Amino acid sequence: MSKKTKKITSIGGSALIEGIMMRGPKKSTVCVRTGENEIYSEDVHITTIPEKIKFFKLPFFRGIAGLIDSMRLSYKSLMLSADKAIEGAEIEEEPSKFEKWLDEKFGDKLVKVLMVFASIIGVALAVALFFFLPSFLFDLAGNVIPAFKVDPAAHNEEVVRLWKSVFEGVLKIMLFLGYIIIVSQMSEMKRVFMYHGAEHKTIFCYENEEELTVENVKKQTRFHPRCGTSFMVIMLIIGIIVGLFVPTAPFGIPFLRPVFKILLIPVACGFGYELIKLCGKHDNKLTRIIAAPGLWAQRITTKEPDANMIEVAIKAIEAVIPEDGSDIVKNCGC
Repeated sequence: MSKKTKKITSIGGSALIEGIMMRGPKKSTVCVRTGENEIYSEDVHITTIPEKIKFFKLPFFRGIAGLIDSMRLSYKSLMLSADKAIEGAEIEEEPSKFEKWLDEKFGDKLVKVLMVFASIIGVALAVALFFFLPSFLFDLAGNVIPAFKVDPAAHNEEVVRLWKSVFEGVLKIMLFLGYIIIVSQMSEMKRVFMYHGAEHKTIFCYENEEELTVENVKKQTRFHPRCGTSFMVIMLIIGIIVGLFVPTAPFGIPFLRPVFKILLIPVACGFGYELIKLCGKHDNKLTRIIAAPGLWAQRITTKEPDANMIEVAIKAIEAVIPEDGSDIVKNCGC
């Protein structure tokens, strides 16, 4: 786990296309690099689920609402950064007939249409890869590995369920890490991961009560316990435990197991959120064990940023720091 800070803030953020979104207790701001000496800044807002339904402020349930609200805010921020990135890009080639047709039909809405389409395809692929594929491969392996096949005469359903949960969980983690390792090799994604590093380092600089300068931010660590990557890893691990309570073939239909596990995602979200908050507030042997897998995964999803990226992160966090100190979760005094 990272070194202790003088205080812990509720401010968090996410990396965007050539920019960063920082979310504070009172507002959220997107800052995007649009030129060598230009940083575009805009506040973004969503009405959160807890603001509409107070019930979702309760422990466990706030994790479910938090995940949905974070996805909504991140998507809105990503769309904004994509628009600014396109505006700042120089068109070097004559657009094709197909590109002209798309521009005529959709105009300024083209990017949004493509983003929605890509999101739908992405969600469908994620569901297929992370839920249906592991279950299918385990059932397939049962044809050659006796321990993986339910035998009514042997009454081994509980043992097979244990093996299946572990098999599915390990495969999901391997798929997740493999995916981010592959995309990290792309130059565009590498820059996003560098902005991710800038976001973490800037938050640490603020939590250490140091002046928000490029030099001060540079010396901070880029591995933060309250990170989306850590949350995803914890969710995958919790998914193994959740799988222990789902039959290998509900109602005799193997296809229903991944469906049930999808329906139980809110349970994993609720527990995962509380564990992340626990790791953020406390530094002891237990929280270090819980945070360790996520912090290790951040070695892939965060990269060391350059000075221009740090400048963007500094501007973003300065915009959301409240004057009344309402972002301070804990004063560590160390």
